[in-house]
Amino acid sequence: MLGISVYLQERIEEEKIRRFHQAGFCSIFTSLHIPEEDATAYRTKLQLLGSIASGLKMELMADISTASMEKLALDWNAAEAVVDWGVTGLRIDYGIEDDVIIRLSQKMKVALNASTLTEDHLEKLLSGGLYTDNIEVWHNFYPRPETGLASSDFLAKNVLFQSYGLKVQAFIPGDRNLRGPLHQGLPTLERHRAYGTFAAFTELKAYKVDKILIGDPDVTDEALIQLKDAVDTITLRARAFGGRTKAHELLEKGTYNRPDLARDVIRSEESRMSGLFRDSQVPPFNCTERKEGAITIDNDLYMRYKGEIQIARRTLPQDDKVNVIGQVVPEDMPLLNFIDGGRCFRIIWV
Repeated sequence: MLGISVYLQERIEEEKIRRFHQAGFCSIFTSLHIPEEDATAYRTKLQLLGSIASGLKMELMADISTASMEKLALDWNAAEAVVDWGVTGLRIDYGIEDDVIIRLSQKMKVALNASTLTEDHLEKLLSGGLYTDNIEVWHNFYPRPETGLASSDFLAKNVLFQSYGLKVQAFIPGDRNLRGPLHQGLPTLERHRAYGTFAAFTELKAYKVDKILIGDPDVTDEALIQLKDAVDTITLRARAFGGRTKAHELLEKGTYNRPDLARDVIRSEESRMSGLFRDSQVPPFNCTERKEGAITIDNDLYMRYKGEIQIARRTLPQDDKVNVIGQVVPEDMPLLNFIDGGRCFRIIWV
């Protein structure tokens, strides 16, 4: 499941929420850390967001503390009252009594904090009657660079929680209007701070994360297209070199990596086998070193290989028989690892 984050400090933009919903997003996350003077306004905004989510049949998960409950004129004995506002679940943190967590799990969705939940505590909750169908385990996002999680610890926790039949969630960064005050992205994994949104998503899917939310408020149109196409296509963003050619058009339309997976390159199955370039000349052009992520086409000098389109998986030497016609953007380079044999991929030229 894919989700977005909407922060009540900002204006709620229904059209932006609808844009994500139309792309297949099903979940909204919001945080209820409420300034004292804004309690009434936050309550109104939360109810508005709940109304929008309910109308779109999207879940709305709210991160809430005891202090925020008090400011909303609620208490933990009646926390499920927020369901009437369109809130479908609460993300609760360390310090909430076990009996409250257990009772809430029987009435609504509850997200527990992966950073503080131990196996012993989980066992205790289960023995007390925790209703696991309504329980998820959520990781934090980390605004400050260098504080995000290491993959090893992240994966170990996920294996533990999923062994109990619980779904796990994690955040990936956006790539537009990054949330302040640091504006450094809001990922769970530190390595994802340098990834594009779709590259981070693709890695978490490979890690079998059940729910993936964008921590920042927005993404570019290109990133949204990548996420929308993710079911059957790896979409890469790349810069073109030289004039637009039939090779650029084929890559934009989409092609398949050959099923016999090459070590060094991704090979477009259709580029040569389709005969697209059989009657066309491909003169040598920009025959430079092929850096990792270089998009190439074999030119006339490669004889029967003329017209084969490739993407370099690693840096390869200059070759007079190979034209470099584009370069995958740095943020999408991790995606090269996920283009397996027989996988469909395409390029958005940026």
